[in-house]
Parts: sequence; structure tokens; C-alpha cells
Amino acid sequence: MFLSNSLLNWYMRLSAIDDAFQLFDEMPSPNFISWNVMISGCNNDLFYDYAWRYFCRMRSMGNGSNEYTYGSVISACSGLGSLLYGKMVYALTLKDGYFSNGYVRSGMIELFSKNSRFDDALRLFDDWPYEQNVVCWNNMINGAVKSGDHGRAIKLFHQMRWFAVIPNNITFSGALGACNALENDDMGKNIHALVIKHGAGQDVFVGTGISDLYSKCGLMDEAIKNFFRMPVQNVVSWTAMISGYVQKGDVVSAIKLFGEMRKVGVEVNKYTITSILSACAKSYVVDVAMQMHSWIIKSGLAADSAVIASMISTYSKAGEVHLSELLYLEQDNCDDECLWNVMISSFVQNKKIEEAINLFCRMLLNGSKPDNFAIGSMLSIIDCLYTGRQIHSYMLKSGLVFDLCVGSSLFTMYSKCGRLLESYEVFLQLPDRDIVSWASMISGFAEHGYPHKAIQLFREMLLAGSKPDQVTFMGVLTACSSLVTPLIGKEVHGYVFRAGLSRESFIGGALVNMYSKCGAQDLARRVFDMIPQKDQVMCSVLVSGYAQAGDIQEALSVLHGMLVANLQADSYTISSILGSDALLKMTDIGIQLHALILKIGLESDVSVGSSLITMYSKCGVVNDCRKAFDQIIKPDLISWTTMIVSYAQQGRSTEALKLYEAMTREGLEPDAVTFVGVLSACSHAGLVEEGYSHLSSMSKDYGIEPHLRHYSCMVDLLGRSGRLKEAESFIHSMPIKPDALIWATLLAACKLHGDVDIGRLAAKKVIELQPSNYGAYVSLSNMCADIGQWDEVEDIRNLMKRTRLSKEPGWSLV
Repeated sequence: MFLSNSLLNWYMRLSAIDDAFQLFDEMPSPNFISWNVMISGCNNDLFYDYAWRYFCRMRSMGNGSNEYTYGSVISACSGLGSLLYGKMVYALTLKDGYFSNGYVRSGMIELFSKNSRFDDALRLFDDWPYEQNVVCWNNMINGAVKSGDHGRAIKLFHQMRWFAVIPNNITFSGALGACNALENDDMGKNIHALVIKHGAGQDVFVGTGISDLYSKCGLMDEAIKNFFRMPVQNVVSWTAMISGYVQKGDVVSAIKLFGEMRKVGVEVNKYTITSILSACAKSYVVDVAMQMHSWIIKSGLAADSAVIASMISTYSKAGEVHLSELLYLEQDNCDDECLWNVMISSFVQNKKIEEAINLFCRMLLNGSKPDNFAIGSMLSIIDCLYTGRQIHSYMLKSGLVFDLCVGSSLFTMYSKCGRLLESYEVFLQLPDRDIVSWASMISGFAEHGYPHKAIQLFREMLLAGSKPDQVTFMGVLTACSSLVTPLIGKEVHGYVFRAGLSRESFIGGALVNMYSKCGAQDLARRVFDMIPQKDQVMCSVLVSGYAQAGDIQEALSVLHGMLVANLQADSYTISSILGSDALLKMTDIGIQLHALILKIGLESDVSVGSSLITMYSKCGVVNDCRKAFDQIIKPDLISWTTMIVSYAQQGRSTEALKLYEAMTREGLEPDAVTFVGVLSACSHAGLVEEGYSHLSSMSKDYGIEPHLRHYSCMVDLLGRSGRLKEAESFIHSMPIKPDALIWATLLAACKLHGDVDIGRLAAKKVIELQPSNYGAYVSLSNMCADIGQWDEVEDIRNLMKRTRLSKEPGWSLV
């Protein structure tokens, strides 16, 4: 038996597995050692399934097991990736009393750490740290990296050194992988120093890990130095360096390094190809992409769907979607789900909406299943609620709704369509919410007029332990800008400060905007002064804030600072100043602003032109209004309406009505404000029939229901024309209840034409609706005085005294 076991062990050491199997089967009664040799030998030669089978045969034949048996079979379970088998063996070790053995516990730690049960591995490990060897430490470090707990991996690496366990190449590879994921170049440099100290830098995997770490952290000079110091560079090393240049955006260096890789004869694999194709996804290197395409065909890699998918994506990102489509159609396996998905995404990236939807539908009809990225791409372009709900239904049917990426795209689609409730319901169904999903939902509530809900969600995010980023802060600050006071905004400002983002331009602009809109202009200016790099948007927001607050001098001061700093004043900046009522007292400044507009070439801008028209109109300079209007290349409805109203207010009715006709000939449909100008023009010109015609046209031709302001214009028109009885009848026939303004308009017409009877009625109605209206009493009193009804005048004066009415003093700008 001794000779048989020795020969069996010799076969296993030589990996002569078939000879070992044959010898073992010929043994009449293998003993305990024979079984252990077979189980450990199969495990060492990676025949994990045979190791498990021999263990099961051994147990079924009544043979006992020792610590070596259990250690070997647990290692085999780890190799098989079978947590179920491992748990069965774990129960046997507890039963047989071998669980405290180091060999057995080490195997269980390896099993748990390699099979996504890192917490279980950690519990076993923490009970026994002093007796662990480098293999156990390596299993724990790599298990932490695999589970995504990279901080724990670094901590274990430090603990290992504290326990005086000497790290090996596997240890360094795991620790460098953790630093890579954390993008912690400082820790990576410390580990690099230890690698040099222990002489592990010659290992290709360790060297690749160092170069990959530096490249991920953007330290390409150090990465390339370490790369060329390596005695051997394999395909993984070269690919890592190429990927580093691609991530940094250094397309030329990535392509150059790929050329050197081919020169030294390193075999290129599909991962290298996909990395270099990512570098070619630019319009200015599309010719290189075509050369790569030719090389892929020659090298035989064109049969790989992943490579072709990467090539399709490259053409698409370079703006050559027609080449993407040609390549896709050339494939014999164009029904491959990978190719379907990437082609849909390519259409989406190039705004070919119809083609993307058609291909998506064909894919579903073919029975293929779109991946998460394709569905996310489709949802990003859909602004049709019906189509979005259909895709949502498909997602529910396919079980994709709880995927974070797809779920985020789905609730963003609902938010974009204005369906905040449905968007929020999808958000609540997400099992894990990342920073992007929180930020999207907060921004959705803020942009659709639900500031308090956005702020509530921001607080829930903080309680959930998520750290807000710039996008999140931008969303919640937008919500705070809708509030009356800056109290909550100050609270958010505190979080921004603690996050170290208060001096960032984008955040600074949002803070300035928030404080300005909340009326805290002094705080807005304080934030503005603290930002080192001020951009155009931030300056424009501050200018607008001062203008809205009526502080034109400060607005002009900031505008001057913008121009001195060579920051271009845009239409928003100029329009905000022109739209301020405070500018009416400073017509000379308005003229200077017009000169600036001409200098920077904004006179043809619609918003600036409309603001100029409004400013000149309020100042009564209608000719300058028309000049500003004529300088606009393509006036919009607001520009036309502003000019029509300006003409009407200045009594130039003919020009106003001609401009209205010109507007309709241009194909623009008037709105309610336009008709106020038109009816006002008719009123000043006494065009009664035209007034009736336009009032009827509002609802008949354009579906606009007249408001009190329109009816007031008609009463004024009839009153100016002396048709007072008709005006009274018109008021009584109105479909809506007349207000004090309409009766006051009739009263003014009665005073003009001396009609005391209708005037008395109109005055009574005004006083009923506005008992403190001093003008109604005076107008009626004056009319009675004009016809000598002094008793009634006395009664009106006494009534005014009893109600304690007094005339409001006038005021002048001069």
C-alpha cells in the first residue's frame, strides 16, 4: 500500500492525472492516505469537479476525513465557485471538530472571499488574525477588492504589515487594485515604494498595476516611466497604458503607443482593440479608425462581435453614423443582440430618432432583448409620454425596471415629460440610488415648480448617507431660488462650503442667482466677490439681480467690470437692465446702453430688441421704438406685440393696425396681449366696427377668450365715439362680471360727453366695487356742477367727508 500511495503521489506531482486515476481504480482497498492524495492532487491540477467527486465517494464508502481532506476539498469548492458545496463541507468540519484547524479555516476564508461572501470571510478572519499566513491575508485583501470595499482592502494591507506578515506579489497586486479603484495616487506611491523595497517590481502583474494606477490618476509621465522600467511587458500592460492615454484624452499618444506595441511583436487582443478604438472616436482621427478597421479584418478579429460593436460605436462617436450603419448591415450576424444594442445607441447619439425607434421595434419583433444601455439610450431621446410608457411596460415585463441605470433613465423621461408623480414613483422603486439618480430627481422637482419637494428630497439624500455633488447642489439651489426668503438657501450654502465647492464657478453662479432671486443682493455680492474665476454667466446673474432690485448703478458697475475683464455681455445681461423700471428715470443711460448694443452686435437679437422697444415706449420715444424693431432680423411674437402696443399707447393707431396686419401675413398668431394693443389702437382711432371685428376674431379665429382688459378697450372705444348707451348695453351683455376699471372707463366717457344719467350709474357701480375710489366721486361731482345741479354736488361732497376720502397728492420726476 505504501508503494501504491507513493506512486500515486508521484503521478499527481507529474500531472499524469489519467495514470493516477487508473492506478487508484486498480487499488483493492485504498486507505485514508490514498483518498487524500487523489483529492489534493485533483485540486492542485485544477480538476476541482474530480476532487469533489472523490470526496463524495470517500464519504459514501465510510472513510473518515482529516484536516488535509477538508482543506483540499474546500479549496476545490472555491475553485468550482460553489458556495453550496462549501457550506456542506463547512457543516462536516463543525461536526468532526476540524473547524479550528488553520488549514481548514484558511480554506473557508478563501471560499467566502472568492464567492462574494466577504462579510462571512471577515468574521472568520477577525476571530483568528494572529495565526494567518500571507495566503489568508491575500484572500482577504482580494476579497475586499472584489466586493467593492476598497477602503477595507487598504486597511487590511496596513494590518498585515502591522502583524509583520511579509507581502508578496499577489498582496501588492490586490492593494494596488484597491488604490486604482479609489484613484488614491498618494497611497499608491507608498505601496510603490514598498514594492521597490521588497523587490517585487519585476513581476509583470505588479508592474502593470502600478502603471495602471498612475494612468487612472492622470499621472501619465510616471505611468510610462514605470512601464518602460518593467523587464517584460505583456498585452495587459500595453493595454493598460493605451487605456490611460485614452482616458486622459491624449489620442495621439494612445495611437503612437499602439504602433510601438505592434512593432515589438506583442500579440494584440480584443481588449487592446476596443481601447484603441475608443481613442479613434474623434472626427479628426476617423482616417485612423478606418485603418484600424482594415487591420481588424486582416487579423481575423472581425469575427468577434465585441470588436465589431466597438468599431460601430467608434464610427458613430466620430460623427460617421452612415459608416456605422454600413458596417452593421455587412454583418452576417446582424441579429446579434450586442450589435443591435450598439447600433440603436449609435442612432441615438447622432439624433437619428426615427431610425433608432424603428431598429428598437425590429429588435423586439425579432425576439431579441435590448440591454440596459440600449433602453437607457432610447429613453434619453423620448419626449413622447405614450412611447415612454410603452417602453416602461416592456421593462416591467422583462424585469429591468429595478436596474439603476435603466430606472434612472426612466424617471428622467417622465420628469422631462412633466409627469413628476410617475417619475417619483419609479425613483422610489430603485433598489439602490446613486448620486446621479438623487441629483436627477431633485433637479426634476426644482425645474417643474416643486421647490419644497426638491429640498425635502435633498435632506433625505443626506440622511441616506449620499454625498451631494455639483449637479445635486445646482438642483437644490435652483429650488431655493424659488422661495421668498434665503433661509433654506443659507443652509444649503453651508453644505456647499463644507463640501469645498463654494469657490467653484458653477456653484458660485447658482448661489449668486439664489440670493438675488430671494432679494438678498448683499449676500449675492459677497459670494460673487469670493469667487476667484468669474465667468460670464455669474456676472450676468448678478447684473440681473441688481436690475430687478432697481439698483441700476450697481448693475452698470458690474457690467463695466465684465467688459474690462473681456467678458462678453450677452442678451440676457443687457435685457435685464433694459427691463428695469428704474431705467425710466435715466434715459441717458438707456441711450448709452443702446450704443453698447450696437457696438457688440446685439441689435438684431430678439430679446434685446424687444427690451429696447419697451424702454423707448415707456419713455414715449416711439420713433426710436420703430428703429429698434426694424433692426431685429426675425422678430418674434413678443417683439411684434410690444411694437403694436407702443404705437397704440402713443395714439398712432394707423401704424399699430398696419403692423398687426403685417404680423399676421408673416404667419404669426396673435395672443391676448396683442389684441389689447389692437383694440386700444381702434379705440384711439374711433374704429368701432373694426373693434367689434377684432374682438370677435379673438375667439372665432384664434381660440382666445376675451378678458376684462379687452372688454375695457371696447367700452373705451364706444365711449370715445359717443355711443354711451351702446357702451352701457355692451357692459351688461358681457359674459364675465365687469370690474371697477370698466365702469370707470364708462364714467370717463360720460364726463367727456356730459351724459349725467349714465355717468351717475357708472359712478355708482365704481363706488360699489371700490368705495375708496376718490376719482369716481370727483368725476360725478364735476359732471353735476357742469349742468348746475349744485344740490347733488353738495350731497356728493358731504358723502366724501363722511367716508373720509381725500385726494392723493401728485408727484413729479422733475
